[in-house]
Amino acid sequence: MRDPLSKFIYFFALLTACAGIQQELKAEEAISSEQSQFFENKIRPILVKECYSCHSVQQDEQEGGLTLDTREGIRSGGEQGPAVVPGNHSQSLLLKAIRYTDSKLRMPPDGKLSGEQIADIEKWIAMGAPDPRDGDGGVRVKYEIDLEEGRKFWAFQLPAAVELPQVRIQDWPRTEIDYFLLSKMESKGLDPVADSEPNMLARRLYFDLIGLPPAPEKLAQFEKEYAKDSQAAVESLVDELLQSQGFGERWGRHWLDVARYAESSGNASNFAFPHAWRYRDWVIEAFMNDMPYDQFVRAQLAGDLLPAKNETEQAENLIATGFLALGPKSLSERNRQQFQMDVVDEQIDTTFQAFQALTVACARCHDHRFDPIPQTDYYALAGIFRSTETCYGTIRSVQSNHPSPLLVLPVQANIPAGVLPLDAAQRGVLERQIELLTEQMAELSGGPDGNPRRIALQARLSQLRGELNSFDEQGNPKLRAMGVREGLRTDDCPLYIRGEIDQPGQIVKRGFPQVLTTSQPHIDGYDSGRLELAEWIASEENPLTARVMANRVWLHLMGRGLVSTVDNFGASGQRPSHPELLDYLAISFVENDWSVKQLIRSIVLSRAYQLSSRMDPENYRQDPDNVYVWRMPKRRLEAEAMRDTLLALGQNLDVDFPEGSLVAQQGEGNVSFRIRGDFAAGDVHRSVFLPIVRDEIPEILSIFDFPDPSLIIGERSSTTIPEQSLFLMNNEFVIRQAAGMASHLISEYSTESDRVNQAYRMCYSRLPEPSEMRNATLFLYVYGQANDEAATWAAFCQALFASAEFSLR
Repeated sequence: MRDPLSKFIYFFALLTACAGIQQELKAEEAISSEQSQFFENKIRPILVKECYSCHSVQQDEQEGGLTLDTREGIRSGGEQGPAVVPGNHSQSLLLKAIRYTDSKLRMPPDGKLSGEQIADIEKWIAMGAPDPRDGDGGVRVKYEIDLEEGRKFWAFQLPAAVELPQVRIQDWPRTEIDYFLLSKMESKGLDPVADSEPNMLARRLYFDLIGLPPAPEKLAQFEKEYAKDSQAAVESLVDELLQSQGFGERWGRHWLDVARYAESSGNASNFAFPHAWRYRDWVIEAFMNDMPYDQFVRAQLAGDLLPAKNETEQAENLIATGFLALGPKSLSERNRQQFQMDVVDEQIDTTFQAFQALTVACARCHDHRFDPIPQTDYYALAGIFRSTETCYGTIRSVQSNHPSPLLVLPVQANIPAGVLPLDAAQRGVLERQIELLTEQMAELSGGPDGNPRRIALQARLSQLRGELNSFDEQGNPKLRAMGVREGLRTDDCPLYIRGEIDQPGQIVKRGFPQVLTTSQPHIDGYDSGRLELAEWIASEENPLTARVMANRVWLHLMGRGLVSTVDNFGASGQRPSHPELLDYLAISFVENDWSVKQLIRSIVLSRAYQLSSRMDPENYRQDPDNVYVWRMPKRRLEAEAMRDTLLALGQNLDVDFPEGSLVAQQGEGNVSFRIRGDFAAGDVHRSVFLPIVRDEIPEILSIFDFPDPSLIIGERSSTTIPEQSLFLMNNEFVIRQAAGMASHLISEYSTESDRVNQAYRMCYSRLPEPSEMRNATLFLYVYGQANDEAATWAAFCQALFASAEFSLR
């Protein structure tokens, strides 16, 4: 016979599993931004380079009747059957061919794909083979680029100021934002729902602005002030939250998704980036201090070239350029030129998706399929980044063909070292280890290069030498950072035909995408052009920069971007639902000195933001996706907010700003076998500070939809799967937090009803309904018959954690 807690959690798990099935069925109909990026960055380039010459609708005759340049073609297959069966490795003939396991079916015929390429295709098929390409199998008509016509596209024109629209319900709007939204609602025959209850509004503001729930005493204080003057109470709370450290941690994490922040290189040779944490901390502090967004842009693209008032500011500017160095890298690539151009491609892709919401990197092999971006524009940008040296700081190893230095930070900079000094005894141990390994290497000299022991010794020796070299003679840590600087050689780049490095074509002068500017910059022969690029992107005259950031902020607060494809403002993206409002936000953003905090404040003080989440059947019938913002949608907490909330309720959260990173403490070299997903299980700092190692994300983050840190992710996917329920039921971390919360309730409150009330306020920001109080009393009585007080209350708290309401804001 199950006890009441098990019954409750079992029923919840069943509901969650059913919801997961519904979510998976829905996912078949739409491809997420993350899935689309994975295909475009990892899969399409392989198909274009290795397959299209024989298996494309452009060919007069396809080998084996197979076409691989459309979704329909790759799934229907050719004479032997489907090339790809989503989610099924064994039935996907493409995978069989590229693995070379069948002597009669080997593709490409001229040579096997790399291990990384095969792994990417395996991962793609396992995730359901998401494919954003046209599925009709028809021949694509060649797209002729007309720049003048292209400049007429809405996103490529400067934001235009308009008068506030007229509305019928004059007393409803509280801010100018409300006029735009209400006018659209009225034109669609929609009525906004009622305002949110004050406790739910406070919960929404706390989670949206700092990623933590309101403490019960803070909630009570807000409700009291709200009853006196609702607007003043909201304004006061918003200003308080915007000034907290938690704001920087919450909103810094949003940007780190876009910046594809991680602390290792990823791919087959997954080498540590021990200094990546400096960029993470710089981003958090930039949001905390409300750094003007135009300055935020310039620093990340060209901080090394900006003037600085002192050495600390100079160091911070250098650290900011880590944005360009953090991307995944195929360190095992043997061709140095190929490696360089892959790094350049990743930098172009990240820069333009992050700041311009354009997929410029799609023009590497051919003119852009949808946007007026010719291939020459891509190589104009490639010249800028190829003239830049990327310093990511990996050591030389058998597994890494591309070691890299780090940027040297000014000695007098007032910045943390991140690691403790090295004392004489520790130095002695390191030196003796190096001496011993050197002797062992000498004993193996003259043997075969592929000797496994020699390879292991060499890797360990490189790691120890790198560790020793990171300290000066006095044992003080050397101040280093990932980032970029001007290359020793700066010049224009050739256009590589079909993106192939062995097929250089015309030399392309460095510059910017022509559709976005009518005049190209003058770039001195000795300069890379990065500073000019940074100034152009951060300019008020750039039509995209302010719009894109305003849209990102709107997404995080309202649940849906005004442009729903937040990383794609191009022709293949969605048009804005409220174009005049988007322009209004962009113009106001710039006029308020590019203040992100002011932009956020203006949105959360709108009446639209403060609406309830109540469902209206008639509104839902007309606008099921809430495009026109007639209600505020309930949204699930992100992984970090979920973990931080559990820690906070368990009385275990450490809100201090930690120094350095657990990855940095592990030293340099390949981290694949040294760091696992439970590596930081005992860390109780906020989740933004957890180690983010590519392919080894902490379990609590990965299970709740943490994004792939190799991709630019402006909007996370949100899935509901049984594993999430099982995690909340069985994971030791969750059990510890439930015990901590129970201990707090027992020590602070003497009566059962007070404890239950407080538990509901802590978990749900509300008091229990009478029926919930009766059920809680019954549960505590029955469960308490066979368990002590601490175990009984811990079980009760864990049941609250496992509910759907707990994970919503």
